[in-house]
Amino acid sequence: MPPITTFYSVRGSFAYLGHQEIVRLARQHGRRLVHKPMLLSIVVPETGGIWFTDRHPARVSHAWEDFQRWAAWRGVPVVPEDPKNHYGPMELPSGLVVAAQQVVESGGSGDLDRLAFEILAALWRDDRDIADPAVLDELAAACGFDGPALRAGALSEAAQAEIAANSHEAVELGVIGSPSYLIDGALFYGQDRLHFVEAALQRSAAA
Repeated sequence: MPPITTFYSVRGSFAYLGHQEIVRLARQHGRRLVHKPMLLSIVVPETGGIWFTDRHPARVSHAWEDFQRWAAWRGVPVVPEDPKNHYGPMELPSGLVVAAQQVVESGGSGDLDRLAFEILAALWRDDRDIADPAVLDELAAACGFDGPALRAGALSEAAQAEIAANSHEAVELGVIGSPSYLIDGALFYGQDRLHFVEAALQRSAAA
């Protein structure tokens, strides 16, 4: 079966909310999940969006309320207020996902899907600094990876180039934000469209 490709920011709140569900759907339908961490600093302005910090306060407030409501709906624990570690460097946590995917694709051990989730959860559930090497080493080890080795790969020129390439590919595909899911050529934006993703997978399975 063709894979499901997921484009997301490793600091994305709604990517966190949707991650376990897209993993569940991929496994239920026998699809591999391809992770494409991307930089919203590239995607948002290129697709005509407004950076979150530049939005009207009413829109920011609504987005936060929506996040809390969806978290309750999905039964996903979240921080009670905007995490102090919300903003920060992207290179290391994004690169860690890229490096882990390379390890798995080359036959190495480790749970890539779980690692991606734990990075998102560390921020949005626990308000930890996901750019801290010690935090990432801990998460990597819990998911069956060699943390220091993975970090070395994460900051490699190849891994960082892949993150940039993911971002430009997202723009070319019409991705407008995080998370977005690509299934059989169809693009779905937002974890609130996962019921459409599920329907598409069901149609494909029945075909």
